[in-house]
Amino acid sequence: MPCIVLTGGGTAGHVTPHLALLPHLQHDGWSIHYIGSVDGIERDLVRDVPFYGISTGKLRRYFDWKNFTDPFRVLKGTYQAFRLLGAIDPDIIFSKGGFVSVPVALAASMRKLPLVLHESDYTPGLANRLVMPFAVKVCTTFPETLAHCPPGKGEVTGTPVREELLQGSRARGKQICGFAENLPCLLVMGGSQGSLVINERVWQGLSWLTERFNVIHLCGRGHLRRDLNDISGYKQFEYAGPELSHFLAAADFAVSRAGANTLMELLALRIPSLLIPLSEARSRGDQILNAESFQKQGFAHILREEEFADGNFRTALEHGWQQRAVMQSSMGRSAFSNGTSRILDILRNSKKAASLH
Repeated sequence: MPCIVLTGGGTAGHVTPHLALLPHLQHDGWSIHYIGSVDGIERDLVRDVPFYGISTGKLRRYFDWKNFTDPFRVLKGTYQAFRLLGAIDPDIIFSKGGFVSVPVALAASMRKLPLVLHESDYTPGLANRLVMPFAVKVCTTFPETLAHCPPGKGEVTGTPVREELLQGSRARGKQICGFAENLPCLLVMGGSQGSLVINERVWQGLSWLTERFNVIHLCGRGHLRRDLNDISGYKQFEYAGPELSHFLAAADFAVSRAGANTLMELLALRIPSLLIPLSEARSRGDQILNAESFQKQGFAHILREEEFADGNFRTALEHGWQQRAVMQSSMGRSAFSNGTSRILDILRNSKKAASLH
């Protein structure tokens, strides 16, 4: 039975692609183990496979007193990962990045185990940049990311998309929301924590939005507006669990942040969108680059957060809606709408290649 160790964490974006791969790995008979951080979100998200928590430190680009102590946590985590890999004896390690992946990748190199990385964003995060030299293959979501990979190691695969998201019911989505009118459906997503910028613009524009669309609004935990519950054609949720697949199936158009995993879900389902990426003032700029790549490939339009706050939402949304058929056509021609199959092939082939040495 082939054996694989999955690693990555710190945010849901470093975990959900693993969740997409898990059922396929299980179906193919892999023995699967997960190494994450002791108190990271991955501990709550990963189920049905053995989970091991190790020490890790945050890799910061700014001054913090913890910068002097976290290297010792990374060293401790590397020792723990080294012992775990010795006990598990995997054929291959697959890493999605995040701080916890650094000690695991270092330990894999010390054990001479093949390491495959996946980078979701346009530019690699700091953790992936640090461990790329140890990888046998770097899988990317965006073609532009290849320029940041070591020569010969990068391959555009797309990102694995959870199978259940592809099997939603449009009728069920509209039923959950109580939408009776025969209007197109607009899905608004502000990320896992919600976005006050997007929320406020949607709330301010509900009168004209609900004339054109049935609106499903995922506004984030703690952001529900109880006073808006009775507006016809508008349904708000803090977040979506199992019903997300049905909301995606119901969506004719989306307004969304530009996290890489969300973008790949929209691409897989061919949902045209207006993207509002996080500004550089509040991020390292990865969402802007992600969104620009999607716009360049014809999959979406962009409205900058700075412009979004200036009242251009209606114009940009109407323009995007008029261009939705063009976007869907471009999406249909993409070879990277779901990376599951290609990444599984890379894992199998990397395992085989390693076994020959």
